[in-house]
Amino acid sequence: MTDSSEEAAYIEKLYEYGEQLNNSNDKSQNVKDYQGIIDAAKTSVKAKQLAAQLIPKFFKFFPELSGPALDAHLDLLEAEELGVRVQAVRGLPLFCKDAPENIDKVVDILVQILGSEEFVERDAVHKALMSLLRQYVKASLTALFKHIGSVEEPSTDDVIREKVINFVRDKVFPIKTELLKPQEEMERHITDLIKKSLEDVTGIEFRMFMDFLKCLSLFGEKAPAERMKELIGIIEGQADLDAQFNVSDADHIDRLISCLHMALPFVVRGASSSKFLNYINKYIIPVFDQLPGERKVDLLRSLAEFSPYTTPQDSRQMLPSIVQLLKKYMTWKKTGEEMNFTYVECLLYTFHHLAHKVPNATNSLCGYKIVTGQPSDRLGEDFSEHYNDFIERLNNVEEFTRATIKKLTQGMAENNKSMADAKTEEEKEKIKTKKQNATTGLRTCNNILTMTKPLHAKVPSFIGDKRINLSWKEATKTASSATPVAGAKRPATAANGSNNIASKKGRGAGGLQNQLVNRALEGLSGGGRGGTRGRGRGWGGRGRGRGYR
Repeated sequence: MTDSSEEAAYIEKLYEYGEQLNNSNDKSQNVKDYQGIIDAAKTSVKAKQLAAQLIPKFFKFFPELSGPALDAHLDLLEAEELGVRVQAVRGLPLFCKDAPENIDKVVDILVQILGSEEFVERDAVHKALMSLLRQYVKASLTALFKHIGSVEEPSTDDVIREKVINFVRDKVFPIKTELLKPQEEMERHITDLIKKSLEDVTGIEFRMFMDFLKCLSLFGEKAPAERMKELIGIIEGQADLDAQFNVSDADHIDRLISCLHMALPFVVRGASSSKFLNYINKYIIPVFDQLPGERKVDLLRSLAEFSPYTTPQDSRQMLPSIVQLLKKYMTWKKTGEEMNFTYVECLLYTFHHLAHKVPNATNSLCGYKIVTGQPSDRLGEDFSEHYNDFIERLNNVEEFTRATIKKLTQGMAENNKSMADAKTEEEKEKIKTKKQNATTGLRTCNNILTMTKPLHAKVPSFIGDKRINLSWKEATKTASSATPVAGAKRPATAANGSNNIASKKGRGAGGLQNQLVNRALEGLSGGGRGGTRGRGRGWGGRGRGRGYR
């Protein structure tokens, strides 16, 4: 233990070394002074704090002492005294001054301390990292993203990895305009770093990174089409569209449907969705009935939202599968089966938009007589049986739907009366929920009737504009969702589970909304089959090929 007189002597000597170095014109000649500072770093607490300032300050002048200097400073970072550690952290960026080759090592040291339980120490680490980022943004970002990892360079410590992701999200992303200069070069650099990191992420992490990329000027409103194609390519990669589909792989289904929805804004901006649609058409629709119940509605809603933006070629390929599904859920009256109104709304909307692009494709599918002058019209063949079947199913749907509208309307009147008689807030809330569900159910039913009406003619008109406001799009204005976005691969642990990285709001009420609407329609003329359980869009883990639950 050092007494006060010894400590005073150490401090005095350190000030002397520092003053001599400050005054020297050729500091490299003051080797003894710098060695004295290194030696003093092993003495008293106050001497350690002062040494933590002086070692990095003069580090660049003594390359021959770089090893002992760094070792001494690392010892200070591990000191028992908080004040010493904090001062040592603050000095770390100085090791990179005029020595950018040290950036990687210094960033590695700092990220090891990101998880400190001491706020003051953690704050010093944040400030040191930000100092490095402002001075050496490219090298510092590269060093940081190494700890987020990829399949080729997996992070060895998931706790550190999570801390780095949190730091990047909370400290780096919000000041991207200030940091990413020159803008185009640095936005491209961070995009490339993120793309490598996306090989091994959770769903929430994937959504976070994609939200950030969308905010870059590189992918802004004026960005060329190839930039949108690049983002679609990233999402397609995350959806594993090159993988063999297995209907029992629930995580792949979650990831696929979530990525499909995430791709929609870029499809709206002109990017191609062919790879997604071809995969769904080839693998998913044929096993639609085997999908988890809560994912069926998600898939159909996503397809409906995609359908206005499909190419004629994609529309022609998908239309047979959509017609087959539509016929399946526009059930024959004599079967006595219930009808799922949500399915029918989605499929009718998709059918209209696909058929609008390739109307003559419906001749052989539905028995229509649409003349385009192409061999694909197939007007010389008799498809009247298809037409009669399709029209009878349409009639059946309309009968069910009108009866349901009548009962929902009666129910609304009863709810209004019940609301007037309700005594407690709890009763009022229950009635209010019933009214909201009935209102959404009425929107669904009215949409169905609007879309079946023009389909009765031998030469029907297909709705190819946005006059139909899908029922769940209304729901997103009032219903909130805290469900996580689907996605990814590393196994969820305490270190990287969904509670650690803030989830973004989903697509409104999602499966829960469908559950409530179907409940409103239950017992009226069906609406129960295949309903959802309100599960969120989470794909839980990280780690491609290592299991997703």
